[in-house]
Amino acid sequence: MTAALDPAAREPRDLTALSDTQLERFARHLSLDGFGPEAQLALLRSRVLVVGAGGLGAPVLTYLAAAGVGEVHVIDDDVVDRSNLHRQVIHAEADLGRPKTASAAATMRGLHPEVRVVEHRERLTAANALERVGAVDLVLDGTDNYATRYLVADACEIAGVPVVWGAILRFAGQVSVFAPGGPLYRDVFPERPEPGEVPSCAQAGVLGVLPGIVGSLMAAEAIKLLSGVGEPLVGRLLSVDALTMRFRELRLVTDPERTPVTDLSAHAAQAPRPDDAGAPGSAEACGAAGEEIAPAALAALLADPARAASLTLLDVREDWERRLRRVEAPAAVADRHVPLEAVLAEPAAHAPGQDRVLVVYCAAGARSARARDAVVGADPSSGGRVLSLAGGLAAWPA
Repeated sequence: MTAALDPAAREPRDLTALSDTQLERFARHLSLDGFGPEAQLALLRSRVLVVGAGGLGAPVLTYLAAAGVGEVHVIDDDVVDRSNLHRQVIHAEADLGRPKTASAAATMRGLHPEVRVVEHRERLTAANALERVGAVDLVLDGTDNYATRYLVADACEIAGVPVVWGAILRFAGQVSVFAPGGPLYRDVFPERPEPGEVPSCAQAGVLGVLPGIVGSLMAAEAIKLLSGVGEPLVGRLLSVDALTMRFRELRLVTDPERTPVTDLSAHAAQAPRPDDAGAPGSAEACGAAGEEIAPAALAALLADPARAASLTLLDVREDWERRLRRVEAPAAVADRHVPLEAVLAEPAAHAPGQDRVLVVYCAAGARSARARDAVVGADPSSGGRVLSLAGGLAAWPA
């Protein structure tokens, strides 16, 4: 199925011919059979929104700017961290601490000075999604969490804007195009997974080159859609296994019984994230065995000598991770480090005693939740509380 965007549906721009500089810059495009000046002009007239300037966003933004997409909106509220650099190649060491949108914009303008970059240094929310999506011809979803993926998909379904979608985890990646007239995201993935059911890249890791592979495929799909050249992945899902470098294609179908998305109320009503909940000293701050503790609540416990004396911290990350960073605890706190696999092998050995609180933590919360559940399950009547640090060290103040 060939799907292209209708040039007449776009807001017109004053581009009727390529300049000499553009003829020189895009000469290799113009030499392609079936491409030509009109396809390049279509790219230059186009407006796209890239959600996320991280692993997938980096190659997407780089190649769209270089290819001649005229206006690129990028939305991301994060800053560049050193752990980003092994895969987010649009950023550099000199950009550490800089907003990702600013770093990405600088790289894009360095590749193509004529590109118009619109920075949105914010998180995509139910309050701004329809406005952001409605301002462009095409959206590329480079996010790494399900809440935002479903928000992007629902906003685009309401607005009738196509989405180029990509996902990566460990050594595997997937790409598809969800466009009006074909299967949409909720036809394929009707319900959002429960929190912690599927790990994020921060939790499970990702091969550094994989975002480049998948992001480049996403950029190629965008160029086909915007230029009208080729056959986009509408109704198809392409998966890649980087360990074997095998590609596989699945056919997608529309669910005729699915109720179309008509508003974003489900997103607006979502409960706050665990790391936003629970005030210091409140009942929610400690909870019952098997629950989470908010970073602010743990900080309050550590700062209270009387309460800290009954606290044990258990870091279930690997040795190399602990060398980089850990929760700094006062001397009164029992500070232990046991990698997850060792905890799972003997969970009862880590059960807290009567009236003690065990707080388990890891990088982002997935491993600590597994360890917490194992300890609680091994000795549910220990008399103490077992809590997982919500969001892990990723949510802990630097």
